[in-house]
Amino acid sequence: MRVVLDTDVVVAALRSPVGASAELVRLARLGRVGLAASVSLFIEYESVCTRQPHLDAAGLAPDDVALFLDTLASVVAPVPIHFLWRPQLHDPADELVLEAAVNAGADALLSFNLRHFQRAAERFGLRVSQPGPFLHDFLRGIRS
Repeated sequence: MRVVLDTDVVVAALRSPVGASAELVRLARLGRVGLAASVSLFIEYESVCTRQPHLDAAGLAPDDVALFLDTLASVVAPVPIHFLWRPQLHDPADELVLEAAVNAGADALLSFNLRHFQRAAERFGLRVSQPGPFLHDFLRGIRS
């Protein structure tokens, strides 16, 4: 199972170590879920995660966030961008996520902003889900 995380999911994993987003990162570290991202998308993760409001909310120092991002980078499969599908969405930052998911042949794109991706993702046969429901379905599938 290969998924691409929207930046909001990565931020949620950083800020809430007991949430579904953080559990997905843990499952990726265990090799049970495959994460994928393009270089430009990962740069977006880094740019957003190192913003002071997120550091403050998570109670983390910049070195802690660097460790989090290094760990994430170690489990994310790099996605070369062979085709640019733009424009598909209103937000250029969202385009990075969709582009990575399509080029990765991802099974799902995970985001808290389903509305932003739903129509475009359907054109590519890409599942869009929030982390909690995705994790629930994934774990239920493992137990079946």
